[in-house]
Amino acid sequence: MTRTAPLRKPRARSQARIDSILDAARTLLASEGVASLSIYSVAERAQIPPSSVYHFFASVPALLEALTADVHAAFRACLQAPIEHERLDGWRDLSRLVEQRMLAIYADDAAARQLILAQHGLTEVTQADRQHDLELGDLMHKLFNRHFTLPALPQDVDVFALAMELGDRVYARSVQQHGQITARMAEEGMRVFDAYLGLYLPPYLPKRPTPL
Repeated sequence: MTRTAPLRKPRARSQARIDSILDAARTLLASEGVASLSIYSVAERAQIPPSSVYHFFASVPALLEALTADVHAAFRACLQAPIEHERLDGWRDLSRLVEQRMLAIYADDAAARQLILAQHGLTEVTQADRQHDLELGDLMHKLFNRHFTLPALPQDVDVFALAMELGDRVYARSVQQHGQITARMAEEGMRVFDAYLGLYLPPYLPKRPTPL
């Protein structure tokens, strides 16, 4: 009697191969930058045939889009991590906490800095980053609303997503000049983030008795 192979193993092997490809690309991206990345260099680093990389990622931009999604997954996780409501005296305490968590991701992940903050000129990656920013902006809006009673905000502008993008411009300048986000520029980025939100949020927002 012929035994049918279980379906889970091929999927597990495929995911393991994808993970090894992404790990290799992340390592190369961190050490050599976007310009040096190719399907062949990733294949060599992962010790697999180039055809295996092409099987999962048709091009370098497709590979970078997958890495960008990974980076933004880390950003989403930091927005969803627990926050001690009783330690928030005002909305700026929350904004600083959120920005510090995101800065920690940039500090620990050179590939994230290359993808989000470096000048690489890849339209597909930039568009993917902006789409992820909209999702992060929605999450941040919900996070602020969970802890504070927000005023009416414009419907035609995603205030929180734009605040993040403006802060990232400051961080990007630091990466371009220094190869990292310096403590001084991290502070400036947080000030830009707060300054833009301050156009729509009053200095004092009523804090909810308990988070939503």
